[in-house]
Amino acid sequence: MDQYIGLDVSLKETAISIRQDGKRIWRGKCASDPKLVAEMIRKHAPHARRVVFETGPLSTWFYHGLTKEGVPAICIEARHAQKVLNETLNKTDANDADGLAHLAEAGFYKAVRVKAFDSMLTRTLVAARNQLLNISTQLSNQIRGVMKTFGLIVAQGKGRVFDNNVRKLLDGNDGLAMIILPLLEAWRGIRMRAADLGRQLVAAARESQATKRLMTIPGIGAVTAVSYVAAIEDPDNFKTSRSVGAWLGLTTRRYQSGEVDYDGHISRRGDSHLRGLLYEAATVILTRTSARNESSLKSWGLKLRERLGFKRAAVAVARKLAVIMHSMLKTGDVFNRSADAPA
Repeated sequence: MDQYIGLDVSLKETAISIRQDGKRIWRGKCASDPKLVAEMIRKHAPHARRVVFETGPLSTWFYHGLTKEGVPAICIEARHAQKVLNETLNKTDANDADGLAHLAEAGFYKAVRVKAFDSMLTRTLVAARNQLLNISTQLSNQIRGVMKTFGLIVAQGKGRVFDNNVRKLLDGNDGLAMIILPLLEAWRGIRMRAADLGRQLVAAARESQATKRLMTIPGIGAVTAVSYVAAIEDPDNFKTSRSVGAWLGLTTRRYQSGEVDYDGHISRRGDSHLRGLLYEAATVILTRTSARNESSLKSWGLKLRERLGFKRAAVAVARKLAVIMHSMLKTGDVFNRSADAPA
């Protein structure tokens, strides 16, 4: 007899519900550890057919841990599951696990592709670098804002120029220097750590043939290329290159009901960070690429800008970039400036 299991995973405990032949046969809790959960499943559900849990902070660890233990784990879309789970009168972890077990038995769920640990490590590297850069910007803005209060305007500049400008203005103002200099030292330290992570990122980009291939596109740098490869993982995960644009939330939403039928803004689903990187790359292509980097993609985008405006044109170029980059990963070709890649 096939058995279907729902797991409601939290940081400390995981609620487990097991169903068989349309009835719940057991439910309980254990510590949130894939090995302990796998032991409970083997003990109470030796014929497990599906083990379902939602996307969340622990989903990557749980999926790979349960799969390693031989458990048929399936990670499902949380937004899709919540629409069903919210129908429960009383919201508890046990009831959520029951609801997930129902979904597993009925097969009414949307499975999510869980990334490998190597890809997650790369994404973590990119995210950590971005976080440090954001903190650095916040600190520099804080320093500028505090000094303005005392009539000290820091001139425009970055890096060492900013550091020197601040120190010159603080010369002779010991009281303010005791406050600003610790902030400045923290700013310098964070920039150094961000630079270290940046060098790791560039080194990772140089070691990957796929990343170097994507960087032949004008406007695509190491961060965007590495992030794209880590997100896509295997090009065969997508049946067609066109579907990547929709997966990244770069296609328009549609609403149709009766006599009403219209297209709205882009869906903004999927990886928001990668979507932002592609939009930045599209902006660079439309505004900063030199004459020697002219391409049919840029010409197409500039024509759209004249007709639809800059923002819509940039979104369209970002979507087309996602499609072209997937096609390049699949075929192994470098970017062809004169060819009009299908979108």
